[in-house]
Amino acid sequence: MGKVVGIDLGTTNSVVAVMEGGKPVVIANSEGMRTTPSVVGFNKDGERIVGQMARRQGISNPQNTFYAVKRFMGRKYGELNPPSKQVSYTIRKDEEGSIKIKCPRLKKEFAPEEISAMILRKLADEASRYLGQQVTGAVITVPAYFNDSQRQATRDAGRIAGLEVMRILNEPTAASLAYGLDKQDNQTILVFDLGGGTFDVSILDVGDGVFEVKATSGDTQLGGNDFDKKIVDWLADQFLETEGVDLRRDRQALQRLTEAAEKAKIELSGVTVTDINLPFITATEDGPKHLETRLTRAQFEDFCGDLISRLRNPVKRALSDARMTPAQIDEVVLVGGSTRIPLVQQLVRSLIDREPNQNVNPDEVVGVGAAIQAAILAGDINDVLLLDVTPLSLGLETIGGVMKKLLPRNTQIPARRADVFSTAQNNQTLVEIHALQGEREMAADNKSLGRFKLTGIPPAPRGVPQIQVSFDIDANGILQVTALDRTTGREQSITIQGSSTLSEAEVNRMIRESEQFAQTDRQRREKIDKRNRAEALALQGERQLKEVALEFGMQFASSQRRKIEALIQELRDSIARDDDRHIDRAQSDLQDALYELNREVRLLSSEDEDDFFGSIRRTFTGESDPVVRDYEQPYSGRTRNTSNDRDDYRAGSVSSGRSRPENRGYTTRSTRTTRMEDDWDEDDDDWL
Repeated sequence: MGKVVGIDLGTTNSVVAVMEGGKPVVIANSEGMRTTPSVVGFNKDGERIVGQMARRQGISNPQNTFYAVKRFMGRKYGELNPPSKQVSYTIRKDEEGSIKIKCPRLKKEFAPEEISAMILRKLADEASRYLGQQVTGAVITVPAYFNDSQRQATRDAGRIAGLEVMRILNEPTAASLAYGLDKQDNQTILVFDLGGGTFDVSILDVGDGVFEVKATSGDTQLGGNDFDKKIVDWLADQFLETEGVDLRRDRQALQRLTEAAEKAKIELSGVTVTDINLPFITATEDGPKHLETRLTRAQFEDFCGDLISRLRNPVKRALSDARMTPAQIDEVVLVGGSTRIPLVQQLVRSLIDREPNQNVNPDEVVGVGAAIQAAILAGDINDVLLLDVTPLSLGLETIGGVMKKLLPRNTQIPARRADVFSTAQNNQTLVEIHALQGEREMAADNKSLGRFKLTGIPPAPRGVPQIQVSFDIDANGILQVTALDRTTGREQSITIQGSSTLSEAEVNRMIRESEQFAQTDRQRREKIDKRNRAEALALQGERQLKEVALEFGMQFASSQRRKIEALIQELRDSIARDDDRHIDRAQSDLQDALYELNREVRLLSSEDEDDFFGSIRRTFTGESDPVVRDYEQPYSGRTRNTSNDRDDYRAGSVSSGRSRPENRGYTTRSTRTTRMEDDWDEDDDDWL
């Protein structure tokens, strides 16, 4: 079995971590960043890109760049509010009412789970690269207030990515694991988790290896993106008032506004005023338009007041459910990048009357906790007991459309609850069990998890049959509902694990497509890499030809150089024709030709080196220079057997009394030994 890692699948950024040597390690991605943007894009070539590269193309290619998809997972289109739909890409509903994300580049549609699976696959691949072994399993975190459908959607995303999802872990619980793993003293901590798209608050008792969740609450549609949205609306309204153009109707302009808003929000956490400059944001009949304005922290806090108010209720509800007062909280742990907003920290101080603990990295702590949970499941960490709770009440529909709660929210899991029900009509032979999740009194206002029928009930007056319905929920949050007729012993049950917006057939289809897409991506990447290597080889060949010409002259290895020039042209023609077979052949031939050219250069260089060191040796030893014969010199155009040559011999005498020719392109020496004269005598016939 491969390695199991912990993954924090975030709305804005995601993190992957692993336990090594008893310590959690956050794995950096190939770009060197410890967090990976939860963004998937498709470039102009149809290639899938994930993370920072996808985020970079968001402005130039907004319709094919998908972000904040986590908010759509496990939800129906009808459950979305208007602000949730205000994104730069296209979302629509299918025949089942589920959410589909349109990708014009590929001319197809994706489910949110498929996009999240691409992010998970990227993180798993980065972990495999770091560990040097295949990652096959993962603990994936979700907001504590995710309902069963959203949790199952997260599990489906992991399966589509080819991972075995070992556990779905609540994000505040994961953060408490990271914070309290080494704590020996018992503490009651409040985890305040405000991420990019969701908000959770959990209260836990931590100490001596036991992590007991007392209560949890939150809002799955409240996060840092909503604070960004406030700035976007403020900028767009200002521009609409001055220029008469609504930038929110332009996808590219909306994407630029969103990025500028996020940057301004981050800057206002450290300074009190920031400038926002967006040149050429749009164009009208009067020409290009620019957006230039200044935003103060006071203005930002003013129009975010309603969001701050929405943070109060979950905190108060969690304290109430845990039957605690703020004074009983020992530590407040801030999780999520949006907790860096000064107004949020001020709110926490006012609610708990305690300075928040900022010893943990809010961006990484959830991923670290997931890695710890993965190590616990793998048996690498012992003596740790995690007691989590169900975030929402579970029950069934009774007569009149009323919800009867069997497992109230914040019930410790795993858990089992049972109750006895009866028929509503005389001689009723079957009952329909409708499982629900939520806090509303009426069944129609809560989330439907599934239905099944118990048949074969003996006819009897209403109220006589006794039907025992039990709810079993395990540590993964998977619910099993069982109905038993006490009279006949007939039993019927359903496991609520297919409550996501995807059917099992759709999940299997997406798994196959994901594998095919991965293979297509690899082939496309190999094709691009092949062309890049071929072009690099052509450039290398041109560079070497220039260097050889400058070093040794245009006549050196002229035939070999002409061959290389022809092969470079042939290689580039093959690249232009997109002919893989000819690219391989031309590349191989060019490599061989360059090797031969380099070999000739090395041979000539070694000869020059021998001459150089030989002259140095002769200088220090006093040896005479060797005779250099005329026919050994690269001299061309010399005329032999002429009277002028004879005169030259007589004109310049040497110590032996014999004349020799002038320097006409060949090397001459000022001194000769007797042995040299003998050499000249041997060559008289050649000269005469």
